[in-house]
Amino acid sequence: MLSHRLRNAVVLGVLSLSGVALSGCSTSIADNPLLGTPADAPEQPKDPGGYIPVNALPPDRDEAVMDPATRAKIQKDLIAARDRQATATATQNAQPAPPK
Repeated sequence: MLSHRLRNAVVLGVLSLSGVALSGCSTSIADNPLLGTPADAPEQPKDPGGYIPVNALPPDRDEAVMDPATRAKIQKDLIAARDRQATATATQNAQPAPPK
């Protein structure tokens, strides 16, 4: 009876250790074509750890910058909307709470 428990414990320990050892190889196993990669899977990048270039400037814009008249109109509309919202909030907070 004791030998069966000892044997089961050893087998369980070996299986656990082999699982831990093989889990470190999961990335190299995933790249193995023999394991059957799905046909619709995207191709893996050749340089997976590439960094974004820090000194690269973005390309120039194709569209023109907003003219000052349009910018002033949009700012005026936003300020009016903010004032309407502030007034609505103030009147809502000024009303007494309904009794329970």
